[in-house]
Amino acid sequence: MANDYFRFKQFTLWQSRCAMKVGTDGTLLGAWAAGGRRVLDIGTGTGLIALMMAQRFPEASVRGIDIDSDAVGQAHENVAASPFKDRVTIDRCDVKDAEGCYDAIVSNPPYFVDALTCPDEKRTMARHTGTLTYAMLMQHGWRLLADEGLFSLVIPFECKGTLESEAALTGFFKVRECAVQTKATKPPRRFLLAFAKHPQTLVKENIVLGTEAYRELTKYFYL
Repeated sequence: MANDYFRFKQFTLWQSRCAMKVGTDGTLLGAWAAGGRRVLDIGTGTGLIALMMAQRFPEASVRGIDIDSDAVGQAHENVAASPFKDRVTIDRCDVKDAEGCYDAIVSNPPYFVDALTCPDEKRTMARHTGTLTYAMLMQHGWRLLADEGLFSLVIPFECKGTLESEAALTGFFKVRECAVQTKATKPPRRFLLAFAKHPQTLVKENIVLGTEAYRELTKYFYL
């Protein structure tokens, strides 16, 4: 059973009312994603990535949105107890209704496509693409992203092709890719991806969990 809270160096995340708990995926994205002065976190959950972006980018104004009222309430509390409460806002908002123009957008999106759903409705909403398809995510990401901005996501390897296809159909160009491996001898299980509205040279990276490179990436967050 997951702990009710997860403590980082500069903030603590309470998570008992959130369907998706703090995990490696969100932490990696929060430590890896490009930032800017205006940042949007789609599907903020506990507020993890929003708070990490605020910590990494001291000039940033960060907005986290989610459709789960319990998650929004808990993220509000997590932000209010953090050193970044003056620069992070949390709203209950569907991405379809979101407005604004952001220099950076981040998301750890629902990832199960055409899979059996979980009896827990909130967990299903957080994990399955029925409420937020990749096509919808990319289309609204395009609408909300500034012309020179970057849209960064974390996705399982089996969903990578589908998301990349929807990104291309929307008009995005993949500009950065990081393969995440549990061991150097095993194939990637996750990918960190970044998309832009204009073509750029694609930068490919990889990271293996538990290595020095992984510790360097996350050292400002993990205790």
